[in-house]
Amino acid sequence: MLERLESDYNCANAGDDLHELLQEAEQLRAQSSGAKEDEERLNRIENQIRFIRNKCSIPGEG
Repeated sequence: MLERLESDYNCANAGDDLHELLQEAEQLRAQSSGAKEDEERLNRIENQIRFIRNKCSIPGEG
């Protein structure tokens, strides 16, 4: 998970950041125990993915 995403996020980093975030989300889904902490972390990661896709006009899957 990225530490901070700001409105001045540099879209030049989007490819690497999205790849990292998507992998992290998939790992967390696979290992999740259903604990509230895991759900909150996954939610934050998914929010970061949506932010980057929206900010950088990258279409999402699905």
